[in-house]
Amino acid sequence: MTEQPLAGEDQPSHLSRRKLLGLGAALGLGAALPWKPAVAGAAPGQPSGVPMAFAQRFANPGTDVAAKFRWWWPHGLVDPAEIAREIDQIADAGFGGVEIQDVHHSVRTPMDPAGSGWGTRPWLDGVEAALRQARKRGVRVDLALGPCWPTAVPTITPDDDAACKELVHGVVTLGGGEVFDGPLPAPIVPAEAGVHRQELRFVQVARVVGSPTAAVVALDPATVQTITDQVRDGAVRWTAPEGSWVLLAYWERGSAQEPEAGPHTDPHSYVVDHFSRAGTQVVVDLWESRILTPAIRDLLREVGDNLFEDSLEIETKATIWTPDMVSEFQRRNGYDLLPYLPVIVERSERYVFTYDSDTTNHVRDDYNQVLSDLYHENHLIPLREFAYSLGMTLRVQPYGLETDAIYSAAVLDVPESESLGFKNLDDYRVLASGRDMGGRSILSCETAAYANGAYNTTWNKVLQTVGSIFVGGVNQCVLHGFSYATAPDAQWPGFAAFSPYGNNGIGYAESWGPRQPTWGHVRGIAGYLARTQLALRTGVHKVDIAFFRQKGWTATGIGAAYFTNEGIPIGWTHGFLSESMLELPSAVVGDGRLAPDGPAYKALVVEGDVFRGREFTLSVRAAERFVDLARAGLPFVFIGAWSNPHVIGIAQPGEDARLRELLDALFALPNVRVVAVASGVPGALAELGVKRDVEYTSSTLMTEHRSADNVDLYYLANARHAENRRINAIDQDVWLTSRVRNAVPYVLDAWTGRIERIAQYERNGDRIRVHVSLKPGQSTIIAFADATWMNDPTGSAVHAVTSEVPVFFRNGELMVRSTAAGTFQTALSTGRTVRTAVPALPEPLALTSWDLEVEDWQPGATPTETIKPIRRLTLDGLRAWPEIPELQDTSGIGRYHTTVDLGSSWTGGLGAYLDLGRVFDTYTVTVNGRALPPCDVLDPRVDVGPYLRAGRNTIEVEVATTLSNRLRVTRPEVFAIAARQAYGLIGPVRLVPHREVALRSA
Repeated sequence: MTEQPLAGEDQPSHLSRRKLLGLGAALGLGAALPWKPAVAGAAPGQPSGVPMAFAQRFANPGTDVAAKFRWWWPHGLVDPAEIAREIDQIADAGFGGVEIQDVHHSVRTPMDPAGSGWGTRPWLDGVEAALRQARKRGVRVDLALGPCWPTAVPTITPDDDAACKELVHGVVTLGGGEVFDGPLPAPIVPAEAGVHRQELRFVQVARVVGSPTAAVVALDPATVQTITDQVRDGAVRWTAPEGSWVLLAYWERGSAQEPEAGPHTDPHSYVVDHFSRAGTQVVVDLWESRILTPAIRDLLREVGDNLFEDSLEIETKATIWTPDMVSEFQRRNGYDLLPYLPVIVERSERYVFTYDSDTTNHVRDDYNQVLSDLYHENHLIPLREFAYSLGMTLRVQPYGLETDAIYSAAVLDVPESESLGFKNLDDYRVLASGRDMGGRSILSCETAAYANGAYNTTWNKVLQTVGSIFVGGVNQCVLHGFSYATAPDAQWPGFAAFSPYGNNGIGYAESWGPRQPTWGHVRGIAGYLARTQLALRTGVHKVDIAFFRQKGWTATGIGAAYFTNEGIPIGWTHGFLSESMLELPSAVVGDGRLAPDGPAYKALVVEGDVFRGREFTLSVRAAERFVDLARAGLPFVFIGAWSNPHVIGIAQPGEDARLRELLDALFALPNVRVVAVASGVPGALAELGVKRDVEYTSSTLMTEHRSADNVDLYYLANARHAENRRINAIDQDVWLTSRVRNAVPYVLDAWTGRIERIAQYERNGDRIRVHVSLKPGQSTIIAFADATWMNDPTGSAVHAVTSEVPVFFRNGELMVRSTAAGTFQTALSTGRTVRTAVPALPEPLALTSWDLEVEDWQPGATPTETIKPIRRLTLDGLRAWPEIPELQDTSGIGRYHTTVDLGSSWTGGLGAYLDLGRVFDTYTVTVNGRALPPCDVLDPRVDVGPYLRAGRNTIEVEVATTLSNRLRVTRPEVFAIAARQAYGLIGPVRLVPHREVALRSA
């Protein structure tokens, strides 16, 4: 049976704002998206699959999936030789990229922007040196589009057409019968220095409703008149009718906004208009004329990765504006902005006038959507094309204003988020959803910027942050950051871009590098990040539910009804779609899934606009697409009373009636449910047959699912949805869905690169139950694949279903491991239950006596020199360094040595865990001179069994600290406010024996 269109359904809307014309073409995607998986490690922007060589790639992931550093330079005051050394330091530590930024908030001594500022010859020489050394070391280089942020250039003044613009108003209040006769009211906010041109655009009058002195003055929209044509030589004569009236003059002028912490250039750089082609073109012109020397252009084609633009922090004293706003508004919305102009104007980011709340909010929504459209069409897309011309891609933080960031993430090659500014994981999911629908591969994150965290940030904290953002959809960390060695007035341990900050504040974290005692341990951390990012870029991201938003804003902290608080803790995953996503080539339905070759959403949930008091608004075009998708088989759940919906923005004739007609037809379909409140969502999904891919008892576990042709990958993290959420250790069973026939489970250790077959699991159709134990912030990766994936000798082996003790494979044989003697039952996949006897074990040993050698890191003769005198102590009990008088203010590296005699009875089958208790911060373990593989910073318990022997054994634990405790006393004017941190190996430390015994099924 063929569905008949509703009346008028084949007639396109005349409103381009509501139809969202040509999004696929604007994205440069053509008729299809690049969903077909490529090999792991494909170029950024393309999804990756899983080749047979995945195990080798996972063991040695390579620089293209490694984390990057934001690299802060003090202008061009850099030595090319030092630049090369720092590239070497980053490469030697296992990181894969740098983002060069002209950022120096901490420098108080005036610098010379004319001689060494951004874009000068010294700066260009530094860039060239970085690119040349990066080519040698296989490091990728990103360049910011301008100095600091927002994007600005020194080739314009605030009066130029390409400069950032604002619309500022002047106002005078008149009583009934009062005559205004004279010069127009001047702008209520004076222009910034450097602004010499203010152009009068409009003059209006309107009657006041209520008090003319209210914080936000109410106006009667029916009385608004535009009287610009009555102005003569900057003056007007007008008589107020009965009542209280305002006369408004609107002036267009440059905002004169400069990038943060300038000046960076001479002449000063001014922020460009991000909503006009002229503003973008001056950026491109500057690069073509001044930045892209022949050598830099050639080198960028070899090692350049992204052009980068920081967050959209457009700041004006008045209203953000662009010269073509009025005509663009008319073209996109089908009505004139001028009658509504009073409710658009702002003073210091606060609205000044209002009509009735519905009209006011709706016109502001239309205005913000036009800004959003212009930002995409005139800024992001042209910059993306410019990046392509250089053999690079575009990475941008597309938020800061009320623009459609979901669409931005689909437009961009690499959308970027930030762990400092985002309020919870749904902020990341907003961008991840746009990435997925746009067929992109990477969601980047400016990672681990913490206020007041300079020189006191631990890798433990960083990894807890990373574990959380990865389950928000992030799969590239750009760590904040790596500071160039020195700068004017820098003090030990060197130049730090954000410390001191403001009035001698400690400043933002962090200045990583060899100045930090932990740097010697970070290669293991870099490997963990690279392997995890490899897994999270492999295949295609799969998500259970899409949540529709009338607005694609992010950095809001607003979650999804039911899913954020109740759904995620039991295994549901969700994303967010704005109307623009429904126009993409990927927005088709197959087998009941939206974007089946992409995220494959199983249902679309719709509620009222969360940014407008959950008002039941929807555009006609969105409703038309809903009908199309539902008729194609996509399940829908609507939340709330949709009996009297309204279109988004100011309704044009017939639109509300058309919307209601469409929704009536939609609600009549069998795969659509309407529930009164969010708590009804799970019941509605159950009725529709929608199930989650992952299921477990409520906890702080969260998951990310990636699927390729021959493998399903799950990233599981014990994570925080928001920074203030508490998390506890978890130890529970988890059901995971596998799309691979006859799949068997593997665990991927991102710290060591090992992939091992899981020996205990239960299968129920396409679902497999595994057991997961994770400490707060910790993560694991589980893969489901055919046994041939790894040439796995245990592929057809019998496995355990349940067991009273841990079970594992060794050389194809099932083994049990226990820390206690006894007889333990294991149920096998054959249906048999076997009992395994574990003989007696030695008692756990408390390790309390240690020889401690400490490298005490202290200032040397220059700001970058560190001296490291050695302190040696003998400890009969472990304590934090501040509790040891000799180490109270010491920072550095501590090496703890002890010996343990295991006796001659320590024979085959015996092993042990080294349980370190509390450790601050990073650590390594060496047993009998053999270094263990990198250790999970979040789980200080390591298996030392393969390294122990009968008789006498030596154990060394090396612990590295932050620099905070030393800086408290060497630079008290900045760091004394910080509390002493509890450094060192604090324990209690125990050696806990375990025994391994073969499980006999016969």
